[in-house]
Amino acid sequence: MELAAISLDGVIDAQEMTSLVGVKFPVLADPEGVATKAYKVHNLLGDGVATPSSFIITSDGKIAWRHIGENIQDRPTPDQILQQLAALGY
Repeated sequence: MELAAISLDGVIDAQEMTSLVGVKFPVLADPEGVATKAYKVHNLLGDGVATPSSFIITSDGKIAWRHIGENIQDRPTPDQILQQLAALGY
């Protein structure tokens, strides 16, 4: 199992955010929004950026769980994500 974040920022900005926040997982740069468009979470709130979204993706690439935010603050808590992982047997 691996945890990663995807940012619409460029590589340098994504690296700076990783350092600033102190996360211990990769923050991948996607300035063209390829991932957000592929997962259909780009501009859902009409603000031109990715909607806050969390996905659990199986090793074979299937989406096992997702949370798509209804506003900019709507994000699952770490406990909610851990509960979903446990329910999926991880």
